[in-house]
Amino acid sequence: MNTFETNNREEAIKVKFGLKEALIGDRQFYSRVAMIVIPMIIQNTLTNIVGLLDNFMVGRLGSLPMSSVAIVNQILFIFYLCIWGSLAGAGIYSTQFFGKGDMDGVRYAIRFKLITAVTIFTIAFFILSGLGSNIISLYIAKETPPADALATLNYGRGYLKIMIIGLIPFSLTQCYASAMRESGKTRLPMIASMVAMVVNFCFNLLLIFGLLGFPRMGVYGAAIATVISRFVEFSIVVFGAHKRNSQYSFFKGLYRNFRIPKELVFPILLKCLPLLCNEFLWSLAQAALLKAYSERGIAIIAAMNISGTISQIFNEVFLSIGNSAGIVIGQELGAGRLVNARRSAYRMSALTVASTFIMGSLLAIAAPIIPNFYNVEPEIKTLATSYIFVVSLVMPIISYAHVSYFTIRSGGKTFVTFLFDSCFSWVVSVPEAYILSRFTTLPVVYVYAIVMYSELIKCVVGFLLIRSGVWVRNIVHDK
Repeated sequence: MNTFETNNREEAIKVKFGLKEALIGDRQFYSRVAMIVIPMIIQNTLTNIVGLLDNFMVGRLGSLPMSSVAIVNQILFIFYLCIWGSLAGAGIYSTQFFGKGDMDGVRYAIRFKLITAVTIFTIAFFILSGLGSNIISLYIAKETPPADALATLNYGRGYLKIMIIGLIPFSLTQCYASAMRESGKTRLPMIASMVAMVVNFCFNLLLIFGLLGFPRMGVYGAAIATVISRFVEFSIVVFGAHKRNSQYSFFKGLYRNFRIPKELVFPILLKCLPLLCNEFLWSLAQAALLKAYSERGIAIIAAMNISGTISQIFNEVFLSIGNSAGIVIGQELGAGRLVNARRSAYRMSALTVASTFIMGSLLAIAAPIIPNFYNVEPEIKTLATSYIFVVSLVMPIISYAHVSYFTIRSGGKTFVTFLFDSCFSWVVSVPEAYILSRFTTLPVVYVYAIVMYSELIKCVVGFLLIRSGVWVRNIVHDK
């Protein structure tokens, strides 16, 4: 970094904002944010609603099929986060290159994403194909009756074998869709996702319950429907990216002279590896947390599956705003507008937290209603309702930690985010859950609440990091 950049950055960090200026933006700011975040909210909310309907359908089959699907989805969640984490490193460069107006740089970042996604899928394929049954068995409590344990294992094993096929289009779709979002143009990924959701929902009805002459396939039908929808989504995204007169000019010539400058590979890799490790370890931590809670019985898995599916719909507003914060702030950093980047960081944090007071209230109202639609035991419904109440109360805390993560990441401080996210989970959350669930008689809902409220520590750390300006960096200035 040369002297001008150092002085420029230091001066940007020293700038003081008034409270109103820091927390409330003008019409132009909110218009720009809305163009990015609204399609994301619509897409992700509809995805989660369809996921909820899918969950209802599988839930109608009984608690064992639903528990098996929940276990497999938790395992696949590790793969999904590894893909997202690996792409995020290149995404930091893609966002800043776009803010700078360097389309060649954006293409290099996308090529890096494609190579990384194919590599991760190949590794995951061999692990899940060879060790899938053993991993599923880890989640089945020892006290589970042998017949129930065997049924859960068989459901999960068959569901996983089919879902593995869908990981191919999923991985490639994320490469394309993430590049589109990083440019601020989120409409096509939204449309592709909505079409895929309709396809998924229709085939779920046909294949889970055997309607209109289709075979009744239960959980296996749910897996087939998901795989079909992912190929549909991939086809739409790729066609829209490469069609003539596409608004995504950076896809033009993507596969022509498929190369990445060697001076760019190592810097992207340095950003990518901490994020990949972070997402991998964080997802393992979530799997470990579920394993810790499940020590109290297999009913816990079903209840948390219901709670997680419902809560995700209401969480989507702050999650989307947090994700868009990385795009808005990253583009400002890439364009060299460092003061604007700091101001945007404060405003995005305020907007994220403010949204949770509305969505958290709505979630609390829905908590005692939605679990009753599931064909599960009363104990599971009661547990699910309690979990949802906890999520509604802790939502402002989780939202601030989330937006802090994306703000810090936008400036390329990926090792800091690694410490902030996954290290916290393994040092604080996982040990806390295991100790409380195994060595105390606290109700499992109280254990869950204590672990969730530990995120307050992350909020304090996130606030201090954002205020320090350690993340205020233009990493593509000399690339």
